[in-house]
Amino acid sequence: MVLRVFDDKYCLARAAAAHAALAIRSAIAQRGHARILAATGASQSQFLEALTATPDIAWQQVALFHLDEYIGLDQNHPASFSKYLQDRLISKTGIRNAHLLDGCGDPVEVIRDAGEAISRSAIDVAFVGIGENGHVAFNDPPADFETEEPYIVVQLDDTCRRQQVAEGWFKTLSDVPRQAISMSARQILKSREIISVVPDARKASAVQASIDGEVSPLAPASILKTHPNTTIYLDKDSARLLRPDTLSAFAASL
Repeated sequence: MVLRVFDDKYCLARAAAAHAALAIRSAIAQRGHARILAATGASQSQFLEALTATPDIAWQQVALFHLDEYIGLDQNHPASFSKYLQDRLISKTGIRNAHLLDGCGDPVEVIRDAGEAISRSAIDVAFVGIGENGHVAFNDPPADFETEEPYIVVQLDDTCRRQQVAEGWFKTLSDVPRQAISMSARQILKSREIISVVPDARKASAVQASIDGEVSPLAPASILKTHPNTTIYLDKDSARLLRPDTLSAFAASL
């Protein structure tokens, strides 16, 4: 694992986007295509804006996979992650091969179809965030670190659901669905490379638990430390609670 810490979320976003673009171009050069995972949410907006503005990426050669989606939420709902990806990534790049999760479909069928598609070949690079409760995708604590299923149905905890209200995706807590389809933690780890983008002070406690602490289902993003090719991008606010010895041990790219 490598940590990279920047002065603000905009510098973070530009650096992470440059890294992501290099990973996509490299995969296309080696295999003729790139398979990627893309996270959603307020914390990913600047990163995706910088990535989609990056020139010389053959997006027509990219297959996009979806990390998670609310069960029962229409794809046109403002909080739908399918809509988020359509608006902030697909429409801006012309990606033609997008495997989006249908929140209004039969979850069993959606999981089956998405699992079959993602299992055909390895993911080249995964772009993931870390939630305020430490979740990665929608694997809230205590996360299932054992399942080998690519996608699972999960129960969203109240911390996660309150985050969605605070970010403005829903008006009230009662509006936030209680279940979602999520890519499993072990499926994320099957990616060749992981780039995690985690700005803002509200993520500092989750970052501390995930990076300073032990690998634990109670801090789901801690499992990213077990991957041999993970880079976590932080700003000074999200990194502010990390121990100095952690920063010196993992900040190899500063």
